[in-house]
Amino acid sequence: MPTKDDMRWFKQTFHDKIEPALEGTPFTLDLMTALACQESGEIWPILRKKDLSVERILELCVGDTIDGRSVFPRSRAELEGHAQGDRMFAIARKALVEMAEFIPAYRKVAKLPNKFCHGYGIFQFDIQHFKTEPEYFLDKQYADFDHCLRNALRILQSARAGIGFKNKTTLNDQELAFVAIAYNVGPGNFKTSRGLRQGHQSPDGKFYGENIANFMAISKTVTFDAAAVATAPAVQSVS
Repeated sequence: MPTKDDMRWFKQTFHDKIEPALEGTPFTLDLMTALACQESGEIWPILRKKDLSVERILELCVGDTIDGRSVFPRSRAELEGHAQGDRMFAIARKALVEMAEFIPAYRKVAKLPNKFCHGYGIFQFDIQHFKTEPEYFLDKQYADFDHCLRNALRILQSARAGIGFKNKTTLNDQELAFVAIAYNVGPGNFKTSRGLRQGHQSPDGKFYGENIANFMAISKTVTFDAAAVATAPAVQSVS
């Protein structure tokens, strides 16, 4: 679980790229911090405390090896059966093995030869999109924060429009969380009546929307030095 110190590191490291990109949108640095915490918060908070460059940290922000997918690719065979799928599997497999060297929770699954990562980038982009955007994966654009950010904002804008907020120039915290939910499940699966209790459900029972709202609230309390990158280990847990 990302901590306040993790959020501070994220803001200090990436605010100079995020804030200009958010101009003219209703999105906030706190939303993007919350999104990074929710999407890959089991990865980068550990990696940032290793002797790794920011570029390498971003390259290793991969994850999701859960079976039982209902979307492409549902197996190694299905991936390799697609154009350039064998090349993609090699990248996806290597990404899992290299990430697992630093993330203990993935070491067991990394030993299984047919396992590979489905999510890529600090804001996570699912491999199902390999069919239409192969270059994002094959060229490892997910290892470049600018690419990750542009991609995430494109999806957020689509989610915003898809749930009826296209003409709203400002969004309150609940509305921002709603956009994040649509980012996760797709606008067509978002239900206003369900409030924050929708989207991916964590093992602790909390829904994606609830986690995003919680991370945003905590992020608002996190100040940072715009001229420095924090390297001290995280000590304060998010509750």
